[in-house]
Amino acid sequence: MKKKFKAESQRLLDMMINSIYTHKEIFLREIISNASDAIDKMCYLALTDKNVGESRSDYEIIITLDKENRILTVSDNGIGMNSEDLEKNLGMIAFSGSQKFSEELEKKKKEPGLGADDKVDIIGQFGVGFYSAFMVSDKVEVVTKKYGEDQAWKWVSEGAGGYTIEEAERDGHGTDVIMHIREDGEEQDEYSKYIREYPIYKLVRKYSDYIRFPIKMLMPHPQVKEGSDPENPEYEEVFEYETLNSMVPLWQRKRADVTKEEYDEFYKYTFQDDMSPLEVITVSVEGMVSYDALLFIPEKVPNKYYTDDFSGGLQLYSSGVLIMDKCRDILPDYFNFVRGVVDSPDLSLNVSREMLQHDRQLRLISQNLEKKVKSKLEDMRDNDREKYETFYKSFGRQLKLCALDDYGRYKEQLQDFLMFWSSTEEKLVTLAEYVERMKEDQEYIYYATGDSLEAVDKMPQTEILKDKGIEILYFTESTDGFISDMFRTYKDKKFMSVIDGDYDLGDRSKDEEADKVFKDTFDFVKETLGDEVDVVKATTKLKTHPVCLSSGDGITFEMEKYFTAVNPDLGMKAKRILELNVDHAAFLALDRARTDDPERAKKMCEVLFNQALLIAGLPVKDPSAYTDTVTSLF
Repeated sequence: MKKKFKAESQRLLDMMINSIYTHKEIFLREIISNASDAIDKMCYLALTDKNVGESRSDYEIIITLDKENRILTVSDNGIGMNSEDLEKNLGMIAFSGSQKFSEELEKKKKEPGLGADDKVDIIGQFGVGFYSAFMVSDKVEVVTKKYGEDQAWKWVSEGAGGYTIEEAERDGHGTDVIMHIREDGEEQDEYSKYIREYPIYKLVRKYSDYIRFPIKMLMPHPQVKEGSDPENPEYEEVFEYETLNSMVPLWQRKRADVTKEEYDEFYKYTFQDDMSPLEVITVSVEGMVSYDALLFIPEKVPNKYYTDDFSGGLQLYSSGVLIMDKCRDILPDYFNFVRGVVDSPDLSLNVSREMLQHDRQLRLISQNLEKKVKSKLEDMRDNDREKYETFYKSFGRQLKLCALDDYGRYKEQLQDFLMFWSSTEEKLVTLAEYVERMKEDQEYIYYATGDSLEAVDKMPQTEILKDKGIEILYFTESTDGFISDMFRTYKDKKFMSVIDGDYDLGDRSKDEEADKVFKDTFDFVKETLGDEVDVVKATTKLKTHPVCLSSGDGITFEMEKYFTAVNPDLGMKAKRILELNVDHAAFLALDRARTDDPERAKKMCEVLFNQALLIAGLPVKDPSAYTDTVTSLF
């Protein structure tokens, strides 16, 4: 007689089939987890009851494919169920027999008879997860026989309509979950792959590779047909049972027992990278929350890394069962380049990412792993600079972007990992290294922004500082121009732009005197250029060049270029402060021409302003007119 699910169970089953799981393929993970769970219970019974007469090596999970009838079967020789168990576990959705068993197990662990190594872990829940089979099946049968009982039972359901339980036949204790795979749908619903060997093999390796019992399936192997011509042999497919899973997670082995080659191969296969990782981080913790982790710092940027299409995150396992392929809640976004796995018996097999976000155990794991990653990066930076620079070339931009994100919210966590080119060291240096080398009376961290190292190095404003032996950091990436504005200081030292800053190198009085002496000339230049410039003044920043532009407070030229590239309609524009070197021959010629030949002097003003624009990397409004003006002065 067909029985109906309870109303709330019927609704939940409908949700399970249609919406809870994003990827239908995880049904196999759930069914295999349940099989592993049943074997775990049998292992425990074998340890506590000497009459069982079975050992751990006797247990296995068998996958069988019937392509003709579109049937996928997962069988185990675990504890099995009787009719009451079927009614309780499969008649009411979301009842967790495993959870109840786990609670009873904790009580019994204190009883004598279990050795120190006789650890019994419980994987999965024979509840919601089982019903994921209906995402790919239009009918599911469960044939099962409980250990110690003679009668086997069959549970059959075609979905939310209900189920039947009747007597059946089965040799030996255990359970067969028989799934009648749906026909392929019209909208990319390819169900036939679940009755083919290699797709099943890949799913087992992806989701259940580290289940602690062998998962076996008949796999095809080409062999030469007996009696065929040796020179032109004919082949036939011979099926042999193979163990599909490795059973021993790499992250659960001691680091001393794993070779670099094994780590490299695991990383390359798992994360689809053709290069070995730069660093490997292994973590094993037992305490308030127990877990193992295996993390990798890549050498190169993954495909689409700096795009919106990229999705980072670590693989999250619960006792060897993959529960999330890319869990972004374990490490902060600024470490989203880290690849790896986290495995904890304290995490339940949840069905949603939202539930994990509120998991206390996961937060503890997250805090510790962040410290581990920071420690590894610090070690690379301080003790293997070449390796760190390799890493930084790939992921330095990510660290900078995250240090600037949300108004510098994470600058304290990231500022010591940032690097910039040094004018004196002629290599990448950290902010801490720069400050350590600062002169005794040096007030500022000097920096210059530009499109390339060569362009910055030739900037006129850098000459005086170089003559004084002052180190300059070269900011050459689009994000660098925001560093000083967001950071403000580093170790109580303010950032000062060599190009835009108003700083005193001991010659402030000379500037002020020049402003007085050449006031009429500066006024003339301002009147000639009009709104093209905001201020015209004398400068001591220059040595062999006659002119430069600075922006003063507010938006810098690099910011202007950035915002113009991102959204030209914003109209973001920096101030134009024209600074003139009053000791340069070009300025002195302009000063004379102002009284002797005002028209010529106006042309000279235009030439000097356009030269300043070019040096600053800003566009000249009318290049053709500029070249005409230059040639007219000959």
